[in-house]
Amino acid sequence: MTTTPTAAGSPAKVSTLTLSTFVVGSMVGAGVFSLPGQFAGSAGVAGALLAWALAGTGTLMLALVFQRLAVQAPHLDAGVFAYAKAGFGDYLGFVSAFGYWASAVAGNVFYWVFVTTTLGAVFPALGEGDTPAAILVASAGLWLFYALIRRGVTQAAALNRVVTIAKVAPIVLFVVLCLFVFDPAVFAANWTGGIDAPPLWDQVTSTLLVTVFVFIGIEGASVYSRHARRRRDVGRATLFGFLSVLAVFASVTLVSYGVLPRAEIAQLRQPSMAAILEEAVGPWGSVFVGVALIVAVLGAYLAWTLMAAEVLLVAARAGVLPRPLRRVDAKDVPVGALTITTAIAQLMLIVVLFSDNAFDIALDLTSALILIPYVLSAAFGLKLALTTPGPVRVGAVVVAALATAYTAFLLLAAGATYVLLSLIVLVPATALFAAAKRERGERVFTPAEWVVFALAVAGAVTAAALLATGALGL
Repeated sequence: MTTTPTAAGSPAKVSTLTLSTFVVGSMVGAGVFSLPGQFAGSAGVAGALLAWALAGTGTLMLALVFQRLAVQAPHLDAGVFAYAKAGFGDYLGFVSAFGYWASAVAGNVFYWVFVTTTLGAVFPALGEGDTPAAILVASAGLWLFYALIRRGVTQAAALNRVVTIAKVAPIVLFVVLCLFVFDPAVFAANWTGGIDAPPLWDQVTSTLLVTVFVFIGIEGASVYSRHARRRRDVGRATLFGFLSVLAVFASVTLVSYGVLPRAEIAQLRQPSMAAILEEAVGPWGSVFVGVALIVAVLGAYLAWTLMAAEVLLVAARAGVLPRPLRRVDAKDVPVGALTITTAIAQLMLIVVLFSDNAFDIALDLTSALILIPYVLSAAFGLKLALTTPGPVRVGAVVVAALATAYTAFLLLAAGATYVLLSLIVLVPATALFAAAKRERGERVFTPAEWVVFALAVAGAVTAAALLATGALGL
């Protein structure tokens, strides 16, 4: 058995394999199916290899930090929230939790729009995911998953495990099939990218911005840490999940260079994996990838819904979000957090019906929020490595410092515009933090947190003013 039911009031326990599927399941979504075209548009084989090496090394540092924190701070649940709170106070803990949740919800709505848009090629009534029929289909799917999760956390985790395997298997099969038609001469010709390719370092920097974001979700096991049978399982699951995804993603990119010339791959319609497999095995390859794509996206939706609700639950229990979000039923389902997560996603789907632009704006406003918990978690790891009693372990300090630098780079890579826009979401949401503090009879901010909040307000006002004048575009 890979899941262990427990008595009411105790968290259901899951195995290392199940924890690993939260890592893999949240990282493997729609993005992997577009990687060949995205890479070929900027880089040859050498540039792609270097980009994967750099991104893989940076993300490995973060994975090692999560592994170490799971052992050093086993009392902290839902890592990305708890680490921010433990290291830098309640308000930044709230910022981490709410930002993570808001970004996850917006991303989840995108998944449903993507699925209905894909199905629209077969069922015209679905259009581009913005028709009444598409919204009805997406809404039905939204609440179907809600009902599935309400059956119990262990059942939902088991379903996530099955779906994760089901969506990774076709991607591995893509790699295997491409190897059968792999042409070493084509691969060699693609090594530098060709005469029209940019310099090697430009190739690396261009594709690095693609690679750094495909690992979003590496925190999956950490978020679900209260369900681990043993805390060391969290670190093992994180490393196993990350290394598995790195191997799959890099393989998808590299084998594609042995099927078609770089220039042709760059011109393929997205998802480029479908066009490449069609070239390799015939028309059925495109259909196969299309089905795998829908399975992957639905699996990612399940993983992210579970993690978003978990973060809200733990944050509410810690007193930085209102009490109703603490509610858990006899099956260990965070009912309050799951319901609000699904309801907000439903509202955003309705917005899509009336305005695609409004949904695009919501994605823009929340895109940088997912990165803030990474920076704070890595920084907490560095703080712990430097302040833990006893001799300073140089290795732990170096790893945490590299992880902090890497995650800060991710935030900068998102762009100052998106970081500034995210404050427009965070500042009004602070009312939830204030309400939670008043429920507990506590002061809202410490003096240091007042400074942080004042800076956030200044940033939000600046962003709003720049938007109003057209100086800041979406």
